[in-house]
Amino acid sequence: MFVLENIREGEFIMRTLLLGNGGREAIMAEKLAKKYSLYSIMPYMNPTICEMVDKSGGKTFKGSPFDKELVKKVLKDEKIELCVVNNDDLLASGIIDLAKEMNVKTFGPTKKGAKIEWSKEYGLNLIEALVPEIAIKSFVVHTVDELNNIMSQFTNNEFVVKPNGLTAGKGVKVGGVHFNTREEGIEYAIQCVKQDGTVIVQEIIKGYEFTIMGFTDGKNMVFAPATFDYPYRYDNDLGPGTGGMGCFSCKNGLLPFISEYDYSVCKEAMKSVLGHLNREKIEFNGVLNGGFFMTPKGIRFMEFNARLGDPEALNVLSVMETPFADVVYDIAVNEHIDENSLKFKEEDSYVLYIVNKGYAVEEFSEKAIYKFAGAALVDDIHLYFSSSEKVGHGKYQIQSNSRLFALVATGNDMKSIKQKVDDFAKREVKDSLLDYRNDIGMLAIKGV
Repeated sequence: MFVLENIREGEFIMRTLLLGNGGREAIMAEKLAKKYSLYSIMPYMNPTICEMVDKSGGKTFKGSPFDKELVKKVLKDEKIELCVVNNDDLLASGIIDLAKEMNVKTFGPTKKGAKIEWSKEYGLNLIEALVPEIAIKSFVVHTVDELNNIMSQFTNNEFVVKPNGLTAGKGVKVGGVHFNTREEGIEYAIQCVKQDGTVIVQEIIKGYEFTIMGFTDGKNMVFAPATFDYPYRYDNDLGPGTGGMGCFSCKNGLLPFISEYDYSVCKEAMKSVLGHLNREKIEFNGVLNGGFFMTPKGIRFMEFNARLGDPEALNVLSVMETPFADVVYDIAVNEHIDENSLKFKEEDSYVLYIVNKGYAVEEFSEKAIYKFAGAALVDDIHLYFSSSEKVGHGKYQIQSNSRLFALVATGNDMKSIKQKVDDFAKREVKDSLLDYRNDIGMLAIKGV
């Protein structure tokens, strides 16, 4: 039975299980620990999450958050009242459904709701049906013969190949960027069909990619500032696609290349999709994350995520004026949110991810140890660990071929906050195993 204990000046304590162990979960843990007793299941001990769990009086369990028997045991034994899931694979595996079956309040969509992310075909079909004017010319292919037929429409490498399922931002390949010839692109598409039974081929769209995230109780939606991510590995958008090397948002809520009208087009499209989910009685609360292009012909739809993005979550939660714990409570418990109960500061935000040098370009082979004096943080720069585990004073072990930690700052001038974070990185990120991009945020400073 769900029990809520109101204490001390209207603040509340809820025994909350947060699942996921990346940088976005690290900042979520920081915000939730201010009001909740926090619990976590992690395959490795993310230093930020561990610190926040300890501060909140909760517990950390080492294990796989995909182990449903372990999740059920923690939910039951620790008398968990709220389960927060923001990881794409965990949502696709139905962890929210499991928590609901145990009468636990939840933040995050059910497996059926999360289909909007784990099946790109589904998301594309919704946009084609509801907002066709922003759809990109796309082909959903299920066989090699079908692929050969549609590829006759492309005489060169001017197409994009997307796996249908989850790829952590690393599966999409763009002609002229990730493959040079038409034949190379077709070969990758055939590989996807044979592996997954489906592949999506799209025309290349020239423009700026960006995201808008909507916090929703399932019916109402409040929109966060738009964010611009740097998904390629090296400066000047060179190298392979990644989960994101950094990100920025602007104090006016827009971006240098979009207007209020453009922003409103995206919002209306997302509201239309949420309305459809309602009509179909598909449970979806938490965050609907819309990916779009700004093109010379206007807004075009890219894809949906069913949760906060990473690194975008670091931007949005850093400029969220309303305590995130209150937002989660309103969505999961009160089942109502509106623009009066969720507000954002008028500040710029800047996120710089530090990665291992082999990130996205080499196979991960060993859990190397890097050095970083995180205690040297100054001037309101915030640190959130991701794929790292502390193994000694100033020593951290790399846990996977992924991002290691993020440096985050907010303020009233993008140039000054970028300078502050970049100066810190140049001074403190000295280990030869570490790397980062130098051009994050330059679009906001220079404009388009």
